[in-house]
Amino acid sequence: MARPPSYGRSMIYEPVPTYLANGFADARVRAAMDVAIQVRTNPPPNVCQRQVLRMNPKSSKTECVFADGTAILVSNFLASFIRTGDELLFPVELEAADAGTQIYIRNTNPQERRRDVFQAEIGYATQPRKDKRDNLFVAAEVRGSCLGISAINLRCEALRDYFYVGNRRSAWDRQPSFYELLRVNPGVSPAELRLAFKLRILELRTAHAPTGDLRALERAFNTLAQPELRTCYDALRNDPASPVLFPCGGFGSLLVAGDLSRDGKTFYASRILSFRPEQNFKQLQAPVRKITFYKDHAIYLDSRHRIEVLFDQASLPLSWDSSWNQWKHLLGAKVGVKAPFIQSGKYQHRAGAWYLMKWETALSSRLEVALPSNIAEQVTEARRLHHRFGEFAEALDQIRARLESVPIERGDLQKLCSRLGMPGDFDVALITWKPDYDPFFYKQLCRRARRLYLFRSEYIFDLERAVIVETPQLGHATYLFSKPPSMSEFLAIYSKVAREDILRNRNNVAERLGFLGRLIHGLKPRGWLKELKARLGETADYAEISD
Repeated sequence: MARPPSYGRSMIYEPVPTYLANGFADARVRAAMDVAIQVRTNPPPNVCQRQVLRMNPKSSKTECVFADGTAILVSNFLASFIRTGDELLFPVELEAADAGTQIYIRNTNPQERRRDVFQAEIGYATQPRKDKRDNLFVAAEVRGSCLGISAINLRCEALRDYFYVGNRRSAWDRQPSFYELLRVNPGVSPAELRLAFKLRILELRTAHAPTGDLRALERAFNTLAQPELRTCYDALRNDPASPVLFPCGGFGSLLVAGDLSRDGKTFYASRILSFRPEQNFKQLQAPVRKITFYKDHAIYLDSRHRIEVLFDQASLPLSWDSSWNQWKHLLGAKVGVKAPFIQSGKYQHRAGAWYLMKWETALSSRLEVALPSNIAEQVTEARRLHHRFGEFAEALDQIRARLESVPIERGDLQKLCSRLGMPGDFDVALITWKPDYDPFFYKQLCRRARRLYLFRSEYIFDLERAVIVETPQLGHATYLFSKPPSMSEFLAIYSKVAREDILRNRNNVAERLGFLGRLIHGLKPRGWLKELKARLGETADYAEISD
């Protein structure tokens, strides 16, 4: 298998495509590029090419009137880059150019030293690499490509001077550092960084500081709060020519100034004028068992909904450390999370190939976390259970070995644990519980079961009308069987076969067990519950199962 690409949270190194390796435009090749653009006198049928006659301001929008009498509305910000005589390329039937609408603004006045301007929605942005002239750049995918431009190449200097500075109107060597803006030292911890940010924001708001100062402070914090962006920024402070990462790997509306390649497929950007990331506000409950704890930060990853949240000790005030990873699966608590989520990208390896998956990452500066009122009690109980697991590790290993070959009813397990000296209040269901098990499936079936059996990593529920075998984990399924005349005979048969035997009905085993089918654990657990109720003949409680 080929070596997998190395990537951070949302970036990846990859071979340089031919059309991206032509190098950046400079003044010496500007004339040749102008000739290439003039070839567009006959644009594709879905593209309009118009010359600007005049600009009419209209409150929050500006009307762009063309020489042929037609007009479109553009934002006042975009209008600031359009001059009379400029040539615009945009999709047919466009009435208003909003953020992300593909539009190309070409300067037709040879006496003006203005670069062309291009606006588009971009997707994934690669990690920095070098062109043939050893210039570092990042390639961003143009989504839709209705004007024929499929990629935007951004100089690393342009990324640096837009994303990694406090004042975008000053040169890099005259920039105050992000640490100076937040009034912290470069060795500050993530928790101290957040506290400093909150204090500085309060000071600026009290002083009625300009909006630009507040945005610069927020940009500084969001950069330093992300470990890989902080590493990138620290490298730039030591060497301004260092490679630069595109935050979150792109995904948003990008407005840039630069030049078009000779073949019209790549826009070489020398300056970023504006970037608006794709953003959605979300409110969710994050199970603590799905949070990975490190020394100074923690990460919540929900692969089902492709959501990522980065915590520090100040945003998640639980006095945690990396040892929590040993027993967090025993903690049923959930933390409330509210934040704007920015689109990002991750590569996943499946079937011998790498695929780009869109994720959403919480914006650190706007993150709000709510803890359960009894979180301290839950943490204490989980630690106590973990201590018991260690205290009776040898006895539990003996029980697990026995469960590999024969199902045991919960009451019998409790008696067995008692004979081994374990306390009577110990929940035997936790003996085979795994960190990535979802208690939702288990609890719903427990409420309906008359008896519960543990077998290997499964739970066998004896219900009034059916028998259900459950592995409460994403990616697995609930197996339903008709009510057997004898539960002991059912268990004797089931313990001797594999699930593949049941699915293929080898030796008529599915028929002998009364196999009714499977319920897949999909993206919406409450949808699973609705289907389970229907299979069991229960009346659906839509207030309970509504998603």
